[in-house]
Amino acid sequence: MASLSSLTMAKLDARVEPYARRFDTFARIAVIYWLLKYVFLDGYRHFRARGILGTANEVRNTVQGFVVRIMLSLPSSKKQLRLELGKTQAEIREKLVPSRYPDGVKLTAVRKLPEQGRSKDWLESEWDNLKKLERGDVNAGRVSGAVYHGGDELNEIINQAMAKFVVSNPLHPDVFPGVRKMESEVVSIVLNLFNGPNGAGTTTSGGTESILMAVKTYRDWAKATKGINRPEMVIPSTAHAAFWKASQYFKIKLHVIPVDEISRRADVKAMKRAINPNTIMLVGSAPNYPDGAIDPIPALAALARRHDIGLHVDCCLGSFILPFMEKAGFGLDIEPFDFRVKGVTSISCDTHKYAFCPKGSSVIMYHSPELRRYQYYIMTDWEGGVYASPSMAGSRPGSILAGAWAVLNYIGEDGYTQSCREIITASRTFIQGLKERFSEDLFVLGDPKACVVAFGSKTINVYAVGDGMSKRGWHLSALGGEIGGLHMAFTRLSAQKVDKLLDDLDIVIKGIKASPDAQKGDLVALYGLGQTSVGPHVIGKVAECFLDTLYE
Repeated sequence: MASLSSLTMAKLDARVEPYARRFDTFARIAVIYWLLKYVFLDGYRHFRARGILGTANEVRNTVQGFVVRIMLSLPSSKKQLRLELGKTQAEIREKLVPSRYPDGVKLTAVRKLPEQGRSKDWLESEWDNLKKLERGDVNAGRVSGAVYHGGDELNEIINQAMAKFVVSNPLHPDVFPGVRKMESEVVSIVLNLFNGPNGAGTTTSGGTESILMAVKTYRDWAKATKGINRPEMVIPSTAHAAFWKASQYFKIKLHVIPVDEISRRADVKAMKRAINPNTIMLVGSAPNYPDGAIDPIPALAALARRHDIGLHVDCCLGSFILPFMEKAGFGLDIEPFDFRVKGVTSISCDTHKYAFCPKGSSVIMYHSPELRRYQYYIMTDWEGGVYASPSMAGSRPGSILAGAWAVLNYIGEDGYTQSCREIITASRTFIQGLKERFSEDLFVLGDPKACVVAFGSKTINVYAVGDGMSKRGWHLSALGGEIGGLHMAFTRLSAQKVDKLLDDLDIVIKGIKASPDAQKGDLVALYGLGQTSVGPHVIGKVAECFLDTLYE
């Protein structure tokens, strides 16, 4: 029996051996294919997109980050970091959740639902005191962006419109047909403003959601029409942070291409090198947030058309400024940026910025209804019935749509043209003032054409300027990156304060140059830390502390 078994096994081995050899060959081929496709090919594409210098910097940062994480994981470092973060959080808490309120402000701490409902008089008292906590700088035109105020009369219009539709929900258009009508008309108004009458769009809660929806749309479009399962997108380094967020949320590889150092505009040739068969979209800004430069949209559109990929134009900040520049007398200063340019396939526009609509109002537009369908979420086999939503949210506040619709109709083309003229004039007056009065110490970043102006310095710490201006009641936005800087996004309120802004800058700069001790403050500390090897890791922890404190 043993010999029979041995003989049987020998015959079986002889029969199986050819198949085993074939399997081994196929396995080797599969490994080689995987290495070629997912290691060498991806590595080549990655290297090609970033170039020698960019790849070297990336490797250096990766190694540096690994070493820093090891150092910070040591018991002594952990203890020290915990101690410093505790101090930082205490400082943040004192600023955001002060232990003592200003004189004349009395507020009740509410941690639990009251056993009995409060009176209307109590509510009005709390509202009045909560309102007193706001900085007076808000309505004084001393804040960069943030407050897009259309005037007290317009606010009354918004309040009236929102009050009439306070319980409405666009998720139920059969119940609230008036809200459906207003939403469709808001989208149509913005589409026509951006020269896309045959396009399509939806409203969203803001610029970040508009960008997220655009990226999600291109991901699904590329998968359905091209079979792309490992999508990538190419963006300039000055694009909005929402594109990084979208990359993380939707698992899309991101190629971030440095902009031209002089013009601060997207480097089209460098972006071209980053395109490969997995690329689903390019991005251009009109203008970008950091320094207000407008990317070369026609060149980017031609590149997108050549490779049959999408081009998203982020006009959230340009919103109701860029479309009115021609009527306001500044049309020759900028290239076409909207749906007139073949190859522009989507545009995001924040109506809650320079259209002065209530916060929580933005529009994402596409060049065709067919492309918009890839944005939708539809579930046909849910036990609760057929579910369909056009954007990220399900239920949405119809009151915001009512407020936006009212504002657009109330202001009209003439009002927006005048607003554009005032804001652009202010930004250019500021640019001229920077060049004429501060050429020795400050320089303008790029060639800003619209509402945002950024400046840096080669002689003094520009963040010290930001701290100094803050002490004088101004809130300028600090910029990161290697150059660094401050920027001012002009609004209708701040457009009236340009001369005061320049005069205060003069005082602050003279003070810094006269006293080295003046170069200390929150911005100096934060952005100075960011330029060290441990900075990015520690600043991330500081940001977590800040977010945690918001809910205390």
